[in-house]
Amino acid sequence: MRSLDYFVTAMMALFIILWLMSSSKEIQEAVGGCFRDPSGQSGMAVAAGAAPAADPQVGTDDMERLKDTISSQLQHLAQAELLADQVEMRVIKEGLRVELLETAAGMFFDSGNSIPNGQGKDLLIMLAQQLGKLPNRLPIEGRTDSKPFTGRAQYSNWELSADRANAARSIMEGAGLRPGRVSQVRGFADRLLRSPDEPLDPANRRISVIVLNQLDAAGEADNAGRHQPSAGPPR
Repeated sequence: MRSLDYFVTAMMALFIILWLMSSSKEIQEAVGGCFRDPSGQSGMAVAAGAAPAADPQVGTDDMERLKDTISSQLQHLAQAELLADQVEMRVIKEGLRVELLETAAGMFFDSGNSIPNGQGKDLLIMLAQQLGKLPNRLPIEGRTDSKPFTGRAQYSNWELSADRANAARSIMEGAGLRPGRVSQVRGFADRLLRSPDEPLDPANRRISVIVLNQLDAAGEADNAGRHQPSAGPPR
């Protein structure tokens, strides 16, 4: 009789093993948790629907490919040749920085205006369509040149730079950017000039969208304001 008991027990064990091998990963982890924690707390945590793993993010090694993809999409926009000179993309420590550099005539924003013009909207929509596929967090920054803003009272380059960054956020979110992806909107006025030796250079007026990589996203708050680029290559 005891031999029969052993045989039945062995068959049950074999059945359980075969069942586990064909089960989902969640069930396997839950059963494994029971062995690691006989009190059942581990298994309960998984079975109760513990928080799923975070979405895969574009990391440092992928930023160059993302840069190439955006460059390719720029070719399909109107005035593509002009955009090539006014859209600068660089892989930096924090991820990928995409900058929209103004011209004297106003490439993306008309002079003194916080709402993007048609060219600016088209570019921001294209960026949203590309970056909207990613879970990475996106700070958006606005900057001006050193020419004082005199459009209206109680409104300065501080308000203008912040309003332009916020307008860019609004357009990108309306064009498919995933909810919650924009983590910060910042206005720097003329405090971080692209061309410090030429404070009135129109290229100092710019919008920056930073795709934070996986390693630096958690430390974003510590890096606020540290995204200052170098003066850049001669244009």
